[in-house]
Amino acid sequence: MGSWSSFARDLSEQLPLIFAGLLKTIQLAGLISISGLLLGIVVFYLTLSKNAAVRNCINGYISFFIGMPLIVLLFLMYYGLPQWGIRLSPFTVAFIGFSFNVAAYNAAYLKTAYNGLDKTQLEAASAQGFTPLQIFRLITLPQVIRLSIPALTNQVIANLKDSSVAFLIQYTEFFARIQELAATNFQFFKAYLVAALVYLALVSAIVLCSRAIERRYFIPA
Repeated sequence: MGSWSSFARDLSEQLPLIFAGLLKTIQLAGLISISGLLLGIVVFYLTLSKNAAVRNCINGYISFFIGMPLIVLLFLMYYGLPQWGIRLSPFTVAFIGFSFNVAAYNAAYLKTAYNGLDKTQLEAASAQGFTPLQIFRLITLPQVIRLSIPALTNQVIANLKDSSVAFLIQYTEFFARIQELAATNFQFFKAYLVAALVYLALVSAIVLCSRAIERRYFIPA
């Protein structure tokens, strides 16, 4: 095993590239967390449709993307679509693939929270003349979001960690740069230890933010 001093020297030399990769990881994780939540809200809303055909299609969407391994989806888009004349950049593939995948999970979390709501309040709002969209926007959505904070936080953490697979479609994020560092000096343990510590620090920051949000929106029983 090489000395820590030689590893530190290689690390310092590649630090600008590693930081650039880290920024790409944070950017991707942040964007797919936002787009996945927004799309997930839309998907969740459609699961409440009174139209059986719409509900069946949306439930099929959720089942498909939850059941489809993310790496298969990314490979299908990045390596498969060019055979049909459709070429997308690594970031575009990662953003679209992750967004559809994350939205399915978020919609499932929101639907689970919805099933635990007291439906009498929704019936009372309907009796007072609220439209279905008003009931959803003013009563249903705020409550299910609050109840789903722990699950949504876990999904954000998963987004951060899963973003590391994007290097397999040539997206040069943080883990890709760590791979390059490890390949330079063959000190794989040290390189991956650095990666683990960085991911741990980022996850800890997400957890702390989540706890602050939970305290802010906590409603006593």
